[in-house]
Amino acid sequence: MTSPRDLEQLAEIELQREEEEEEEEEEQQRRLPDRPPPPASSTLRPDPSHPYYDVARHGIIQVSGDDKYGRKLIIFSSCCLPPSHQLDHRRLLEYLKFTLDQYVEMDYILVYFHYGLKSSNKPSLRWLREAYGEFDRKYKKNLKTLYVVHPTNFIRIVWNIFKPLISHKFGKKLTYVNYLAELRDHLNYEQLIVPPDVLRHDEKLRAAQDGGPPPSVKTPPARPPLPTQQFGVSLQYIREKNGAAVIPPVMSHTVAYLKDKALRTEGIFRRSARVQIIKDVQKLYNLGKPVNFDLYDDVHVPAVILKTFLRELPDPLLTFRVYNQIQDFLDVESSLRVTRCKQIIESLPEHNFIVLKYLLCFLHMVSQETITNKMSASNLACVFGVNLVWPRQGSISLTALTPINIFTEILIEHFHSVFGSRCPHGQVTP
Repeated sequence: MTSPRDLEQLAEIELQREEEEEEEEEEQQRRLPDRPPPPASSTLRPDPSHPYYDVARHGIIQVSGDDKYGRKLIIFSSCCLPPSHQLDHRRLLEYLKFTLDQYVEMDYILVYFHYGLKSSNKPSLRWLREAYGEFDRKYKKNLKTLYVVHPTNFIRIVWNIFKPLISHKFGKKLTYVNYLAELRDHLNYEQLIVPPDVLRHDEKLRAAQDGGPPPSVKTPPARPPLPTQQFGVSLQYIREKNGAAVIPPVMSHTVAYLKDKALRTEGIFRRSARVQIIKDVQKLYNLGKPVNFDLYDDVHVPAVILKTFLRELPDPLLTFRVYNQIQDFLDVESSLRVTRCKQIIESLPEHNFIVLKYLLCFLHMVSQETITNKMSASNLACVFGVNLVWPRQGSISLTALTPINIFTEILIEHFHSVFGSRCPHGQVTP
């Protein structure tokens, strides 16, 4: 039986071997004609006043919206780790906990990009043990999946070192991902913040596998939507195909059900539901068939369906146009923020305004039951903000989340002040 000490030495040897192979490949690449670099994901630099700016500025940890089922995506990129002497790994652990603390009360996903971990920048195995020990049940309970992208033998050896410490239940959450394209089956790939170095590495792996240039990983052309389609089509399309209904049927149906059955459910909108059930319900809606949520005996199903509907709109409900205005929102003096919110909201197209007012009226109702459901305006904003607005290109970075969440919190908490003066014809209330 191999001792833990031997496994640690084996892990170090394996990592060094992988580095040597990587250096040889890079040398060979330098001899080839230049190829255009892969497109970089958009990230924003953190504000220097950030409490963990010394760590955050490296972009090691990012929050990248939600997955297809409303679970928060948190990304750790090894290639962004600076040399160990330039980073306090204790601070890195504190920053990771600081980030997770904002989301661990709801279901979330971790994506770990392994490429770029080297002897010069890797935390010690002792640090990993301490980190695992500090992540108590609060952090592990709502972690639904840990995707390890581009795993190597080093990862598998380290896993064997930690296996005695890791519960069987936690171990089942680990999923190895050999190529980025595999993530498309599980996540909103276009919203992922993938470092350029990881994209280049993935291209090389696919080229080596196929013995030629890497194949395209673009999504195949979408089929024309069904006349009854509800997900992934515009508000205008839904309205035209549903007898000029102002509020999309999915939204009116889920809101009515949740208002009746789930206003006081603790953690409503924070929990996920079984993935297959969500797919089945989406299919029923898209085929124009009736949906009876009572059959699922789980109020989190309609809650996830509502978030999924918003997230799959081709254009965000708040529109692409106001994204930059929201990003500048923190520059507005606190006493003027409600007024600024109102100005931005009243500039929306009428249909978007009507649907948004309907939704926010309901979320305001939910927040009024915070004593029992534990969903304050702030908590709801963390869940819904990224489903209401996102950039036209790239992903939402961790830094960009703050103004989005604060903006959304004001919409919920000050609903009557923000929406009260504009009452267009056709306005509907929950």
